[in-house]
Amino acid sequence: MYLQSLGSAFPETSFSQSDCLVALQGSEFWQRLSSRSLRILEKVFTGDNGIEQRRFAVRSLEEAWVRDAQQLNEAYEHEAPKLGVAAIANALKRAARRAEHVDVLLVSTCTGYLCPGLSSHIAEQLGMRPNAVLQDLTGHGCGAAVPLVQVAAAYSKLYPEACIVTAQVEVCSAAFHLDNDVGVLISACLFGDGAAAQVWSSDEGLFKIHNFNSEHLPVHREDLRFVNHQGRLKNRLRKTVPSVVAKSVSQLVSKNQLQEQECPILHGGGRDVLDALEPVFPQQSLHVSREVLRRYGNLSSPSLFVALELMLADAMTSADSYWLCGFGAGFSAHSARLERVSCHRP
Repeated sequence: MYLQSLGSAFPETSFSQSDCLVALQGSEFWQRLSSRSLRILEKVFTGDNGIEQRRFAVRSLEEAWVRDAQQLNEAYEHEAPKLGVAAIANALKRAARRAEHVDVLLVSTCTGYLCPGLSSHIAEQLGMRPNAVLQDLTGHGCGAAVPLVQVAAAYSKLYPEACIVTAQVEVCSAAFHLDNDVGVLISACLFGDGAAAQVWSSDEGLFKIHNFNSEHLPVHREDLRFVNHQGRLKNRLRKTVPSVVAKSVSQLVSKNQLQEQECPILHGGGRDVLDALEPVFPQQSLHVSREVLRRYGNLSSPSLFVALELMLADAMTSADSYWLCGFGAGFSAHSARLERVSCHRP
């Protein structure tokens, strides 16, 4: 299976970390947090956490952290299809394809729930054929990007002539939750909204994807996951996450025998996570993952392919092989190799 194109999309409204802090300080909710929680928020928002801007699908920041369960569900149903459609439209345009050319649409998401799934809403708004294959992947959290493409690779064998689109869509602001739990507070300072999309087919493209691998560590499931709290999603994020990520990714690196010239493209979970990963890649730079974090915050599953899109847009940093790796709830980590096709070398 070959990569034909990439696309991404983000809400129009962009906010700095200081914007977020000011909005929180002016909210009624601020008065209900403990003094310890207030100190944590002020420290993270004003400190060097590697994030400059985040995009939220909200009319105003004041509503971002105070919506009830019904309002959050409605926000997700309204905003997620729009982001997905925009990202896919960008990818299709770059591949010189139209929506009616898409045979299989696969969508991953964890920040909301729809039945029928998000793929149905996106297919309708794109104007896809009614006989296209639609499938939704849930439950992988921030690590969904590679497993979703692995499903696409299986579909490519079932339908060798298919045009397959994969899309990672997350409206993290539709899962914001604030209370005095430290993990919840840190999450509110990190995540942003966005979507990424990829077009694949058996037609020879610029890159071939292969060599999928995973590490599943259920012993660490409670370190990083969503839990249901009073009808709303609540992120559980423990301070052990950076070390767990480094351990699991290191195991995948050992399995894959990365070469010095191979370029790692990683989900940028946060500054502390990337700091913990630096020793795992002593010969390679993680600058593109840090750049995505700086521009958008933690995008959850879209961040991996947003990072790849940034990397490929810079001709000065082109490589013949990229090692893709995402990680998240489960706890799980997943990798794949994206290898340049020889006839497409510049």
